[in-house]
Amino acid sequence: MKNYYSILGVTPDSDDAEIKSAYRRLARKFHPDVNPSGAEMFKDISEAYETLSDPKKRLQYDTINGFFKSSKQQEKQHTSPKQSQNEYKKQTSYNKSSKAEFSKKINDLFEEFVKQKPTKEKPTPKNGDDIFEEISISLRDAIKGTERVVNVMHTTQCSKCKGRKFINGAKCSLCKGSGERCEHRKITVKIPKNVKNNTKLRISGEGNPGENGGKNGDLYIKIKIKQNSRMNFEGCNVIYNVPITPFEAVLGGNISVPAFEGDLSLKIPSQTHSGQKFRLAGQGLKQNGKTGDLIVVVHIEIPCSLSDDEIRLYEKLKKLSAQNIRENLLNE
Repeated sequence: MKNYYSILGVTPDSDDAEIKSAYRRLARKFHPDVNPSGAEMFKDISEAYETLSDPKKRLQYDTINGFFKSSKQQEKQHTSPKQSQNEYKKQTSYNKSSKAEFSKKINDLFEEFVKQKPTKEKPTPKNGDDIFEEISISLRDAIKGTERVVNVMHTTQCSKCKGRKFINGAKCSLCKGSGERCEHRKITVKIPKNVKNNTKLRISGEGNPGENGGKNGDLYIKIKIKQNSRMNFEGCNVIYNVPITPFEAVLGGNISVPAFEGDLSLKIPSQTHSGQKFRLAGQGLKQNGKTGDLIVVVHIEIPCSLSDDEIRLYEKLKKLSAQNIRENLLNE
């Protein structure tokens, strides 16, 4: 350790003014602009002044190196043997006190250093983020239930760089500078019967993994039911648009209606109109302990292809029909 007092030509008893004066005098003498060969000495002078001019730094420097101010300046004078003996005892007592004081200050300085030393905190657990996915299913699957394999992308912190950035624009060889690793996992999701459109299914623990002991996030699956031109929902009720032929509408009779649990028999009365509704109780969706109905809405439709005999019969029907079904449209 350099002796800053010797470098400045002062003593531990020197006050701030004396230290400052010594520094100015030596700085003018050894400044590189004045004395090119004094650069190293000027550096030591500046270092010594920086420490001794700061009360806190000076106290630490004095404590570590054992420099203490004397309570009195020793007077250069002759003393009697008795006085010399008394002065010797006082000096011995002072030296012992100085050693004890030095030891105490060292201990105090060490304790302060330990207190100021930052303690390594235990990493805080962090729960993983939830993942949100969306899948589309048919109306049949919504009513009967099904399973789907979902390809889920999990994002985790890069195990090599821990998400830290590299200096000088360098990139982690493992994550290419993104700080994250992505991996795809296939998860089989069971979709229950009679699920509604926009229902969210929660799969616990299948989200992104937690950090530092935190819990994994969850996977949320949003169910989208594909549109069906024949069916839609009103709560637990299923609205089913069913086509019937003209002769079925006129003559009536039992028709077979295709359904997911098997064909249903529906009795159509004679002279049924297009758009007429028929309710089949208990054949709708089953949710929360309730069972809806199947509401059949019939629509009279002409078959796509007709035989020659059928066309001739329609021509005969046209000649027999004398009623104009559109004559009162504006009066209705």
